[in-house]
Amino acid sequence: MCMMNDIFRDFLDRFVIVFIDDILIYSKSLDEHVHHIRQVLTRLRQHRLFVKQSKCEFARSSIPFLGHIISHNQLSMDPSKVKAVQDWKPPTSIKELQAFLGLANYYRKFIQHFAITSPLSNLLRKTEGFHWGPDEDKAFEPSNKP
Repeated sequence: MCMMNDIFRDFLDRFVIVFIDDILIYSKSLDEHVHHIRQVLTRLRQHRLFVKQSKCEFARSSIPFLGHIISHNQLSMDPSKVKAVQDWKPPTSIKELQAFLGLANYYRKFIQHFAITSPLSNLLRKTEGFHWGPDEDKAFEPSNKP
């Protein structure tokens, strides 16, 4: 990730977002977008890096990126991730609870009243073991409904 950030340092936050080996190019117009794509591809070639054409999508008005759908002035949750959160069964172990809270926390800005999950987070701090009760049920139900 550091290498990609170094390679695209002067493009970052201007028209490029990089996460590990995923590159998102954004532009205000199609002409500008074509110019940005050329700049990115040229920079990659200069560093002997190449893109896999089958993984590329160009000139899209909406695109999935890191579990979100990014479109003109809008960020939303990827529908497949919404379904995953909604279909999550109440955890039966600390490990399952950690997995759920990790996913829910990543999408917290899309979950109304996320603070209601505090009893679930508190359950992770308990030393006497995993006990799921009515308070946890009450906290879990709205937290898996983005």
